[in-house]
Amino acid sequence: MDYKRDEHRIHLIVYHLIWIPARRKPMLVGPIARDCRALIEKKCSDRAWEVLELAVNPDHVRLFVRVWPSDSAAEVVKECKGVTAHELRAKYPALHKIPSLWTRSYFASTAGNVSAATIQKYIALQKGL
Repeated sequence: MDYKRDEHRIHLIVYHLIWIPARRKPMLVGPIARDCRALIEKKCSDRAWEVLELAVNPDHVRLFVRVWPSDSAAEVVKECKGVTAHELRAKYPALHKIPSLWTRSYFASTAGNVSAATIQKYIALQKGL
């Protein structure tokens, strides 16, 4: 992946995010899954986040996304969960059987061009200068 450049920054911020429906119910299938995918892609596009990979599985969502330095993983998850919960529950009455569409928890990890070991080694070498 190439670094993005803007007026004052050079950056590469990539998150691997996973979240699950309430009670881990396998409800993300068929048209619900298609609409969920479309809503997440639109939200990311609106925020100028680049979706690198997106998988909507029956019992979880995996998003690999490139964002701006000012955007936290928590913000990305909050925005995606919020729009999908609101829109999907409005369109599909069957989703009202559970109190909320998503659990409050999520998994977040960062990724990039270099490994943590490479960064640690580089910083250690800089101490000697």
